[in-house]
Order: sequence, then structure tokens, then C-alpha cells
Amino acid sequence: MSNIPIMPRRATEGDRSNPSTSGPASGHDEPRARGLPSTAVLAVGTFAVGTDAFVVAGFLPDMAASLNVTPATAGQSVTVFAAAYAVVSPILATVTARIPRRALLVGALVLLGLANLGSALSPSFPVLIGTRILAAAGAAAFTPNAGAVAATLVRPEARARALAVVVGGLTVATALGVPLGDVIGRWLGWRGALGTVAAMCLLVAAAVAVTMPMLPGGPQVALRTRLAVLRRPAVLTVLPLTVLGMAAAYSAYAYIVPALRAMDIGESSTVWMLFLYGAGAVLGNLAAGYATDRWGSVRVLSTGYLTMAAGLALLAWMAASGIALPAVAGLLVLVWGGSSWCQTPPQQHRLITAAPQEAPLVVSLNSSAIYTGIGAGTLLGGLTLPHGTPLVYLSGAALAAVALIFLLVTARKGSPSS
Repeated sequence: MSNIPIMPRRATEGDRSNPSTSGPASGHDEPRARGLPSTAVLAVGTFAVGTDAFVVAGFLPDMAASLNVTPATAGQSVTVFAAAYAVVSPILATVTARIPRRALLVGALVLLGLANLGSALSPSFPVLIGTRILAAAGAAAFTPNAGAVAATLVRPEARARALAVVVGGLTVATALGVPLGDVIGRWLGWRGALGTVAAMCLLVAAAVAVTMPMLPGGPQVALRTRLAVLRRPAVLTVLPLTVLGMAAAYSAYAYIVPALRAMDIGESSTVWMLFLYGAGAVLGNLAAGYATDRWGSVRVLSTGYLTMAAGLALLAWMAASGIALPAVAGLLVLVWGGSSWCQTPPQQHRLITAAPQEAPLVVSLNSSAIYTGIGAGTLLGGLTLPHGTPLVYLSGAALAAVALIFLLVTARKGSPSS
């Protein structure tokens, strides 16, 4: 999920007089020398956040049975997490602006760890939902700031590499976090899997506290000022597409385990399907960045939505026909993952083209749009799951087709297309 903004920090008098709080702009080498180890720790943190966001998909049926709810209902925990992240992210960015960065990052990870521990110990589904909201708040406070801090910790010539390392934690979580959650869930149960995520968050919090240099907060910017960019028509045509595209991708993903089992794909094959989706996500994200520079955003997005619609439609046909071909299903899941996460680089490119002076802000808003789409898609998947697996896949295919139409129509009307 390469959606972390670079937020350069302006040096202050305190920075210049105190080596412990100086960033790259201050001329002191201490934070720079500690930059790469701190960046690696932050990448582990973003891996924990990414794993936490989607790990439920790996053990959804077992969690549903334990809490005496249906899989469709249990899947709404993903919806709630995503919706809470989307709503609180800009609010937290405003109210935490002045907090020193190390304290903010450690506090966010501690909150995320305690929230996951609460999820692991939840005696009922309503309690689980409450802990998922707290987890979303921790994730929303950590992720954007991890990227911004990484960019300030290293020399300018290493800044892109530092950001890539932090972003890599999220994309690797897509490839490994959920299938590992599925494996741990089989060994220790779903509560053990969430407990493992909690322990990882708390360990990373301790590592951040030890390795991170002191960095001050930024200026206080009113929420109304942050959101003023939404008045630009070009931005307003791009963000809804992010919501549509991610809703298409995730209408079935939260329910991928019961959906695959309904296609007579056994438990032993399910974990490999999750790995294939994650591998496709990583490859799609990397390829989209290169392809966007070479062929432009609209072509990449059009190809992605068309591929996603076709892949999900074929999965729906296989499910309706009772065809159990794990190799074919695995290929389609790989394509599904690639088309899901090829959206982010071109969408960010379009937003930065539309508002170059507010690049960090619009990329952050795109992150909120991503989670809004994930929440909406998971909600739709939960509504269609009781009516059969084919309808779950078809709903995603239909949304991908709608996203393609929306893209082509708005691109002709002059929204950013390069």
C-alpha cells in the first residue's frame, strides 16, 4: 500500500541549538546516523499495521463460530476497522500535530497492541468491534507519520529508499501477514493469532522508543484548512474512483476463506491462495509504478479494472458451476491481487498532478479513500455472502466495471490523466 506522504520538516531554532532534536535540515549528523536503523524498525511497524488490518480474513470462519455470529457478520469487523481508519485519520493528523514524533509513534503502536490484545480476549462480538475501532485509531496515527518521519531521518539522497522501506512493510504484510495469520490461527486459534499481532506491535513500540531520535511535532493546521483541497474539481473526480476500485477489490477479500471453501478448495490450499493474492498485490504495485511513468495513469487503471472485472467474473463462474480447479483458481487469485493493488501508484500520480502544492495532503486523503473503499466493499460482501459465493464475486466484478466506466468518463471531461 504505497500511500504514505513525504512531509518535509522545517527546522526551528530549537532544532539548530539541540542536536538531539535535529533532522536532516539542521546540519547535525546524529539523527541521520540513526536514520536507517530507525527506518527498518518503522517498516516492521507498518508490517504490523498492515497485518492487523486484514488478518481477520485468514481465520474468519473460526472467529465467527467462536463468537456465535455468521461469517458475514464477523466480516463486518473489517468494515468497522476500515471505516474508523478513514474517519479518524485526518482528525488525528490535526489533533496530534504538535506531539513529538517519537512519542506519537510509540503511543500509536502501544494503542494498536493493546487494542489487538483486547480483540484476542473479546468475549462477544460487540466487544470485538470496540477493540477494532481502537486498533484503527492506532493504525491511523502510526502509518502516515511513519513515512513522514522516515523521510526526515536520512540524507536527501537516501530519502526515496527510506520511504520505500517503510512502504515495503505494508506491501509485504499484504503478501505474508494474512496467510501467516491463517497458519498461526490453525496452530493457536484466532485469539492466538491476534495475540501474536499484539505482541509484535508492543515489541516494535519498544524498539522505536530505543532507536528513534527526538523529533519535534509540526505546526498546528486546522482540519478545515486540511480539507479545503477537496473543493478542487480535479481532486473530487479522483478520490471517488479510489473508493470504487478498492470496494471492488475487497468485496470478496474479507470472505476469501469461506468463498474458496465453498468452491471445494481445501484448507491446505487456502493458505497458498492467500500467498498468491499477496504476491499479486506486491507485483501489481511495483509494475504499476513503472507502467504509470511509461504509459500514463489512465491506461494502467483501465487495464487494472478490466483485468479485475474479468478475473472476479471467472471466479464467480467457477463457483456457480461447481468447478474445483485449484491451479486455475490460484492464477485468478494472483491476477485479482495484482489488479487490486495496481491502483494506488497511478491514483497518487493523478492526485499529485491535480494538486502539486498539497501533495502530502492529497496522498493522505487517498489513504482515507482506500480504507473507505475497503469498508464499503466488505459491507457489500457481507450482504451478498448469505446468497451464495458466486454473487460475492459478481458484486466485485460489477464494481470494477463501474470503476472503469467512471474512469473513462471523467478522464474525457478533463480530470488528471497523465
